[in-house]
Amino acid sequence: MTIDEFIQLKPYSLTHQEKAAAYTELLTERTAFHRNHCEPYGRLLKALGIPENAAFSAETAPMLPVSVFKELPLKSVPEEAVFKTLTSSGTTGQRVSQIYLDAETAANQQQVLYRIIADFASENRIPYLVFDTKKTLRDRKMFSARGAGILGFSLLASRTCYALDENMELNIPAVQNFLAEHANEPVLAFGFTFIIYKHVIRVLEEKKIRLDIPNGILIHGGGWKNLINEAVSPEEFKARITAATGIARISNYYGMAEQTGCIYMECPEGHLHASIWSDVLFRRAKDFSVCGIGEQGIVQVLSPLPGSYPGHSLLTEDTGVLLGEDDCPCGRLGKYFSITGRIPRAEIRGCSDTYEG
Repeated sequence: MTIDEFIQLKPYSLTHQEKAAAYTELLTERTAFHRNHCEPYGRLLKALGIPENAAFSAETAPMLPVSVFKELPLKSVPEEAVFKTLTSSGTTGQRVSQIYLDAETAANQQQVLYRIIADFASENRIPYLVFDTKKTLRDRKMFSARGAGILGFSLLASRTCYALDENMELNIPAVQNFLAEHANEPVLAFGFTFIIYKHVIRVLEEKKIRLDIPNGILIHGGGWKNLINEAVSPEEFKARITAATGIARISNYYGMAEQTGCIYMECPEGHLHASIWSDVLFRRAKDFSVCGIGEQGIVQVLSPLPGSYPGHSLLTEDTGVLLGEDDCPCGRLGKYFSITGRIPRAEIRGCSDTYEG
């Protein structure tokens, strides 16, 4: 199966056996390609004693620690083929990852992001309310994970309204006018969790103003560390969003710049889901063996989409638990799981990007 054929499948349509077979073929091909075209990656595989003609499944594909993208410029294409450089999230003073995308990789990741979002929101273009500022999109060549998220979700937009101005202030009249023009229509709202909490929820509560978005669909992600510090649980966050805006359909997601596009969306059952374009494993810290269902481990993420950089098998700094596979009550096939925290001494970062407020 080629990458082009793989992308055309429905996002949650493969059983465990079908997906495993596809990943063995695609991950083997990607590993060989990056070995031959990314010199540091090739040296690493050689140092680890990994045979050149080996076949790899999701469980056996060589893993890169996600932090390596902060240390080395890893690319598998010539410099002139780099379409854009995506920078990871991080707080002030932290190094950020740099992910080099060629046009094909960027297009593939954008296409699967659209198809994942459409499965949860709408296949038709609908009004798009961004709980952020437009200035985040300024530098397209050096692009942040935050900007990539805003732009990626805009693929479903018929019209866009940015709720925050240049100073990160909530522009309530502009939002109210936008909502009035699209009354009784579904509205896709998107933003990063802590930004929504600080610049939308708290502002509306303090001003005692309620937005009217009864047909809204909110997708948000990142920034949970800041909410935990303020003792705001996911349940409280959802309740306060609903009270302040009327939005009842609220989905969190898990994702990272190092595998842009392959986000893990939260279903109505409260489970994060791996689409066919990404896979997730949980590793025991003592020996990196694969955890069983219900056992907490370090999160490994895989995707055959990265073609311009060796990002197809990454060991993250997060911990999580596999809850099941192919049997979520929401009806989607594939693995579903929860994220439980960070490994000890890992850098604190999140998709709210370098914004700390």
